[in-house]
Amino acid sequence: MDMNQPSEHPLNPSFFETATTHFRLLFLLTGWYLALGFLVRAGLWATFGREAQVSAVSLLWVVPAGAVSDLVQCLYLLAPLALFLWLKGDRASPGRFGKVTVPATTFLWMLSLLFIGACEYFFFEEFNARFNLVSVNYLMYPTEVAGDIWSEYPVVKILIACALMAALSAWAFRSQMLAVRSRPFGFRARSLFMAAYAGALVLAIGWIPTGLFGLSSNRVTNELAANGPSSFFRALRTSEIEYHAYYATRPRAENLKTLVDQLSPGGGTFTRLSEGRLDRQFQARPGGLGKLNIVLISSESFGAEFSKLYDSNRDWTPEFDHTAQRGLWFRHVYATGTRTVRGLEAISASIPPVPTESILRRPGNESMATLGKVLRGHGYQTAFLYGGYGYFDNMNNFFRNNGYDVLDRTNLKTKPRFENIWGVSDEDLFDMALGYADERARTGSPFFIHIMNTSNHKPYTFRPGLESIGVKVSGGGRESGVRYADFAQGRMLREAEKHPWFNDTLFIIIADHGARVYGKQEIPLKTYEIPLLFYAPKHVLPRRVDGLMSQIDLAPTLMGLLGLPYTAPWFGQDVLNTPEKGRVLLFNHNHHVALMKDGTLTLLGLHGTIGSKHYDPEHDAYGPSMEDRRNADLAIAYYQTAYELFKSKAYD
Repeated sequence: MDMNQPSEHPLNPSFFETATTHFRLLFLLTGWYLALGFLVRAGLWATFGREAQVSAVSLLWVVPAGAVSDLVQCLYLLAPLALFLWLKGDRASPGRFGKVTVPATTFLWMLSLLFIGACEYFFFEEFNARFNLVSVNYLMYPTEVAGDIWSEYPVVKILIACALMAALSAWAFRSQMLAVRSRPFGFRARSLFMAAYAGALVLAIGWIPTGLFGLSSNRVTNELAANGPSSFFRALRTSEIEYHAYYATRPRAENLKTLVDQLSPGGGTFTRLSEGRLDRQFQARPGGLGKLNIVLISSESFGAEFSKLYDSNRDWTPEFDHTAQRGLWFRHVYATGTRTVRGLEAISASIPPVPTESILRRPGNESMATLGKVLRGHGYQTAFLYGGYGYFDNMNNFFRNNGYDVLDRTNLKTKPRFENIWGVSDEDLFDMALGYADERARTGSPFFIHIMNTSNHKPYTFRPGLESIGVKVSGGGRESGVRYADFAQGRMLREAEKHPWFNDTLFIIIADHGARVYGKQEIPLKTYEIPLLFYAPKHVLPRRVDGLMSQIDLAPTLMGLLGLPYTAPWFGQDVLNTPEKGRVLLFNHNHHVALMKDGTLTLLGLHGTIGSKHYDPEHDAYGPSMEDRRNADLAIAYYQTAYELFKSKAYD
């Protein structure tokens, strides 16, 4: 081979012409992917962006920024092809093998990315975001997720459509793929091109982050500018990260002092501050309800947005609304996150939602100070009942190792009324709970049963016979899901009245999280509002509680209402015996965590970023806010300390 051909010198115009010819498929697929990225971005904006107040003017920078994001992702997606073309022999035309494999591989590459683009649309519909930590978590359980997708979405039709578009695209490029080159392009020249490609790839890896164009105060605008696969791999890379390496920190002693000042108005005596722990000892409270049985329902996606009591124009929860007005009803309660695991960790362990991964899914989550463990110390029989398979999200393992007996759908002894990939019907789950309560009651010891239902979940399929209350067998969507969950919960309470233990039982209904994340904010607070009631007609008088409350406050509020003494390192407060002024709410969304106090929302993000906004809950409006050092310190104290106590196994 002549290594001194003029066409192989990078300054020779013919070099670029020959390079373009040799690497033509690389350039063609880059252009194709940029076009696909534009179409996906435009579709997401038209369908969801305008609802989130992303203006058409914003597209003037979103589209080019998105194109750059897509171009960077192309460096990763097409690296194998670039390597192949670099090593490919200097033949004027492809051989027989190349004439088959190159078009076939191109077709499969296009098909995969078209299908991913379709998946992005449906994911955005649910979460108002590109692929994030939720997508990573879901892929850890392919059976449930694949079953859900197959039941809810027209997968076959989407695949056929994607295959047709990929085939047409590949056919259109076929002549260019197999075109004969007019001049050779030697290994040295190919290596120069490959060196430039590798340099660009190294630059992308080292200095171009996924969120490079996250410049807008509107979260959805930033999501539109991002690239979906890039966002997924970022979430995969940071799904369980070291807090101190990525988030703002303060000295531990300062954090402890900050938290002592914040928690002290809630009462209790700090017993282990010298060990860097927040354990508080609470004495028995005179006038408490005593050792009542407890049935706690954490209701799937049962957001406040569906209840007329919470000023919703959708009257989908008549059973809850009726019961709430006969019990202790909490008007302003907020979930800590957007997934079931976040609700369960807050309710059971009264711990802030540490960034990225829930403690339910982290290693080392055994022997924690859960509500079940504390109640067992008072002689309670404690259990966690789940309508699905409890291996999902590590629920069985977490609860079994933290003071609970565990039952899931495998323990159901009768044929369910209906079931889907996520679980058996709520009616069957509640019947199992009633039977279990009967068994526990016969022992003479009080019981605590925490129930996690599943029916209010895609694919929203239900049994016939409930059409009169607005529950369709299929095709009813979220409305049927909420109405069915509400019906089943009301039915359980009516059935429970027939059992001898009913009069000495406290029922609690709370959502695990809201139904859907939507809105332009990093933490769209309206979607975090959830209902909560305590119901024991023989013991608790009807009452409305208007103070702010977080899910992490449930366990200490329950213990205060019962009046039982206990010691625990819980971060939550007894809202029935703590001043309303100065209360905090804690939130997690994707990589962000936040604290709200006195109307100021303080956000902690990756790379030590801190931001703040003023929030008006009455109008669900956000405004600028000067950064408050005290609130920032408090937010850091909550999240850093929670992470440190968990990692050091000092939350027991």
